[in-house]
Amino acid sequence: MLGPIYISQLVLALGWYVLYGPSGYVTLFLQQWVGDVPWNLTSIPGMGVLGGLAMAPVVMLFCTSSLSLMDASLEDAARSTGASPLRVVRSITLPLLRPAIVYSLLLTFVGGLEMLSIPLVFGWPANLEFFTTYLLRESMGQSDPDYGLLGAAALVLLATVAIFVLVQQKLLAKRQRFITVRGKSQRPKPIAIGRWRWALFSAFIVYLAFTVVLPMMALTLRSFVQYLTPLMSPWDYLTLGFYRTLWEQDIYVRSIGNSLVLSTIGAALATALIALITAVIQRSDFRYAKQLEMVTLFPRAVPGMVAGIGFLWVVLWVPGLNLLHGTLAIMIICFTMRDLPSAYAAVAPSFLQIGKEIDQSARVAGASWWRACLSVIVPIAKPALIACYLLVFISFFKEYASAVFLYAPGNEIIGTTMLSVWAKGEVGPVAALSVIQLALTLVLVVILARFGRVLPRAVEGD
Repeated sequence: MLGPIYISQLVLALGWYVLYGPSGYVTLFLQQWVGDVPWNLTSIPGMGVLGGLAMAPVVMLFCTSSLSLMDASLEDAARSTGASPLRVVRSITLPLLRPAIVYSLLLTFVGGLEMLSIPLVFGWPANLEFFTTYLLRESMGQSDPDYGLLGAAALVLLATVAIFVLVQQKLLAKRQRFITVRGKSQRPKPIAIGRWRWALFSAFIVYLAFTVVLPMMALTLRSFVQYLTPLMSPWDYLTLGFYRTLWEQDIYVRSIGNSLVLSTIGAALATALIALITAVIQRSDFRYAKQLEMVTLFPRAVPGMVAGIGFLWVVLWVPGLNLLHGTLAIMIICFTMRDLPSAYAAVAPSFLQIGKEIDQSARVAGASWWRACLSVIVPIAKPALIACYLLVFISFFKEYASAVFLYAPGNEIIGTTMLSVWAKGEVGPVAALSVIQLALTLVLVVILARFGRVLPRAVEGD
């Protein structure tokens, strides 16, 4: 179910376009044999569905972190009084998930406002203008970009997010109601769903097949053929030329290496920073905790292109910072700022569910605030921190919009290279680079998942 979160939205949109676009493989196949197709992905409702599919894994990731820390005794108590599993979910589980749901609602709404890939791939061919595509055209399509317009647009988004943050604070005003992890909490247990298991399993398989597996298979096949259409056999157009192009041209090799370095180091620094910010907000008596939380959530209102322009002018104007111009360091700083809200949303619900008496007991025993957080809070919140690192790593690895104005020749990353090559209409190299990006991401996700299984035993041994 988390499959789409590992994939760049640009890659995912291209995969969907290869299959379900106006000239997609499945679209042409159905038109040839049935005469019509039941979808129109170049419409606003069609793109809305694709946007929801692209961001659904983020919601699941946040909710999973909260569910992993939920006290099972609350659900057991309800079942012991005769409540059905559905009633338990509706009356106990979902209300306790409210922090994760509210955070997800805020981020996905703003994520939809700033989404570029789907409007770019599906909207432009249908002459549909969106907020992000308009900004892209005004910034990159003009010889003299109107940076004032971009700043005004960012301010509008910032005001929108401020309203949602105020609503969020209202919904989560009584935070004690959501605390479920205390000194004698029980871990959640699976719910037996009986005969529904096969229906749900089939629904998951269909969902994954049509939203992730088939589009990625089509994109992979597109990287090995010159043309992909049901009107001609792909075996007649097989080629390795696109992959040879990647390894023969330095810009592609350099982009892959730079992306790996930037994502690995940047995600670690961002996770450490967000753990500190969350601890200050929720586990300390800092006077301005609410204001700090609002500041942490604000960067999500800044579109990637606007963030890139802003950091570009900062390094050019502020004395001494021009050394960062065109380096990976300025991209790490910019990406970290952009991912603070999503990283905080991945960690904050879990920190919120940990009762304060747990770390207060450590403080009574003589531990400092730092020691209590590192020795007590961090091990309990480890699933959320691992999820945070994974989320930030993937975000860094597939980012491209904010890096357009920050990179310099020699410091290209995969996202900027894919965007520039795709803008030239060269689908084959983009497909090949997308396959390499996806393969590297999955390998690193497997390594991270293995590390996550070994870590609890190491903590227990200590």
